[in-house]
Amino acid sequence: MKILIMTDMEGVAGVLNHDDWVLPSGRFYAKGVRLLTEEVNAAIDGFMTAGAKEVLVVDGHGAGGIDPETLDERALLLRGPGEPAWPWGLDRTFSAVAFVGQHAKAGTPYSHITHTQWFNYADMRVNGISIGEYGQFALCAMELGVPVILACGEEALTVEAAALTPGVVTVSGKRGLLPDGLDDLDAESYRSAKLSAVHKSPKLVRSLIREGAVRALQTLKESAGAFRFPVLNSPYTRTVRFRKNGSVAPYETSDKHPDSIIALMNQPIAKS
Repeated sequence: MKILIMTDMEGVAGVLNHDDWVLPSGRFYAKGVRLLTEEVNAAIDGFMTAGAKEVLVVDGHGAGGIDPETLDERALLLRGPGEPAWPWGLDRTFSAVAFVGQHAKAGTPYSHITHTQWFNYADMRVNGISIGEYGQFALCAMELGVPVILACGEEALTVEAAALTPGVVTVSGKRGLLPDGLDDLDAESYRSAKLSAVHKSPKLVRSLIREGAVRALQTLKESAGAFRFPVLNSPYTRTVRFRKNGSVAPYETSDKHPDSIIALMNQPIAKS
């Protein structure tokens, strides 16, 4: 069986804030990379234990979040988009998709380092369903018929994942402490508004991720129908609301594609 793991940094247990931990200029960036890589290694080990033959790790963090030297040697690493960018190396030869280190979408209450793509996004929807980065990739997997079986990250992300992709096995490593309803904030204010969380021990979370990966792949082998997607019918419409960002006032865009979510994700979002 062949597994793709999509990764990000902001949802990792022990990653305490944005600027210090997930930006290359941050004083703890190297530690953030290590924490993410170790969570990914736990997932790889779990999948391999459960019978996976190949694992492709996609470094999905903008600035880079995986240490190639310490990544489990049984996995392959993909960094950088293809042409077109979406679906980031995923095709119908994969048995399943997993997420590690993922954060919740913009506007989510009690989430941590909350955003979609960047802090200027207020909301993204496809055919009326609000999605974040998890949803963007999950809907691409849906189009290809590849189930999403594991979602690891902050607690609010696991709730988001379970609602969008019922049956997915989830593992949470931290819990955000602050509500949302902050559409009135500009991008920079929103960037610093959701930085409080209670974290589990990273060592414990890695153990839970390994167990979750084993359970998820075993479930896939026994009952692939346990993993489900929402019902969306073409044509597909993507709407995005942006918050104030510097001198740019809030605005909303709308893009459409007649029959492909993947093609829709590859369409540039109109600028104000």
